[in-house]
Amino acid sequence: MSLPTLRILGFIIGLFLITLAVSMVIPMLTLLLFERTDDLFAFLWSSLITAIVGLALVGPGRPTNAQLRPRDMYMLTTASWVIVCGFAALPMVLIQHISYTDSFFETMSGITTTGSTVLTGLDHASPGLLIWRSMLHWLGGIGFIGMAVAILPLLRVGGMRLFQTESSDWGEKVMPRSHMVAKYIVVIYTGLTVLGTLAFWLAGMTPFEAANHAMSLISTGGFSTSDASLANWRQPAVHWVAVVVMILGSLPFTLFVATLRGNRTALLRDHQVHGFVGFLVITWLLVGTWLWAHSDNAWLDAVRIVAVNVTSVVTTTGVALGDYTLWGSFAVLLFFYLTFVGGCSGSTAGGLKIFRFQVAWQLLKANLQQLVHPRAVIKQQYNGHNLDDEIVRSLITFSFFFTTTIAVIALGLCLLGLDWVTALTGAATAVCNVGPGLGPIIGPVGNFSTLPDSAKWLLTIGMLLGRLEILTVLVLFTPKFWKH
Repeated sequence: MSLPTLRILGFIIGLFLITLAVSMVIPMLTLLLFERTDDLFAFLWSSLITAIVGLALVGPGRPTNAQLRPRDMYMLTTASWVIVCGFAALPMVLIQHISYTDSFFETMSGITTTGSTVLTGLDHASPGLLIWRSMLHWLGGIGFIGMAVAILPLLRVGGMRLFQTESSDWGEKVMPRSHMVAKYIVVIYTGLTVLGTLAFWLAGMTPFEAANHAMSLISTGGFSTSDASLANWRQPAVHWVAVVVMILGSLPFTLFVATLRGNRTALLRDHQVHGFVGFLVITWLLVGTWLWAHSDNAWLDAVRIVAVNVTSVVTTTGVALGDYTLWGSFAVLLFFYLTFVGGCSGSTAGGLKIFRFQVAWQLLKANLQQLVHPRAVIKQQYNGHNLDDEIVRSLITFSFFFTTTIAVIALGLCLLGLDWVTALTGAATAVCNVGPGLGPIIGPVGNFSTLPDSAKWLLTIGMLLGRLEILTVLVLFTPKFWKH
């Protein structure tokens, strides 16, 4: 890369670091509010260090003669995520006095909205630390949506080429310029967070707990202020609010923009939204009825418990209401399958995304019809638009490398001494950005603190790969990327 290109990359990353440094003011104000000044200097020093580095990168100014090519955007996307995580981990090191490995793992889990944690004793933890963890989710969620709108469609990475079915390429443009779309999305994202906070507060949480969970769940992250997650609140209203907020965070945000600008039926007409909501409701009813038949819970209670846990896993949020691994082998295997589903394209959710399953179903039907009528010309459509070869190729490529990445990471974890259940589900939950895995160690009532450091770094890589749609990172390791 040329020096002007490196300078402009540094300039942009510097802006990100300055934003991160300013964001640390919120935990400082929270600590003052709770009169916990003993942790104040941890955020103060972290903010100063981050701001100094950011200003050093921004100081030389933005080169006027440099233009970012698509290949430069790959580097910017990956580098910004890693560098921001590196500096965002500083408060955790200074407050908890935990290792930098654990701090980086927790931060990467936060900013990729994965929700896996190495921390315990959250019920009595520093309020500054708790709000910072939730803010990492919130910032990571809006950052990914912004990247999905501004960068990934241009790069034709993974499913983001098909993401344009809801925004610009195949239908009417939501707005004439992507930066205007981003502004609307920030307003909507902030508005949903505020509404979520009010709803949690009215449902029975304290204002502090409500704000934390609203930021965590709208970003489909999963960090909670309690070790017991949502099981710490017995009010059914809290659980149903959580379900609604998780679903809102998993819908395409460009459709929210279209709705706000007058297209009132944008969400109602979208096939991806139909498939996602329909899948959730059917799963709630079927599994809820099964749990009711195999437990002492009333039917409505069983459906509520299932709705929270199923929605959490499908939307890759990661909060839990009890230990669903105690429901039997059927439930364990079902939740492992649900780990891969994910929310809608263009949302804060991870996973394979629901549209890939819908497109695969359309391709299967078309191929079966072709077998019956070999000479027939069969249209392959999704959401009212034709599926061209580029979309199909993108889907197949992403799905292959997605599953291959999970398999490789799982093998690596086994080599590090983990049992196969922990290794396989840990790799899956990291790449899918879900949060909890399965088994007694990293299950919904466990955490990742007892894993060896090498396993934590491997899982951290998995989180990054999953959040950035795999190919954005893998392209950096090809020889042609570094050739002029």
